[in-house]
Amino acid sequence: MPDKQNNNQGPTLAPGMNDQDELEQSATENELEKGEYTSVTTISYDEVDVSKE
Repeated sequence: MPDKQNNNQGPTLAPGMNDQDELEQSATENELEKGEYTSVTTISYDEVDVSKE
């Protein structure tokens, strides 16, 4: 059995793509009808430390 290569890289996009714009783009009506879309959830962590005010 061949050794598995440990690949710790995250997801990648094609060179030249603006990933933020691509991920925020809504599916077209045609894509919705065909079920060719992916639900995307954005999670934002607020790092403000209120104890330092």
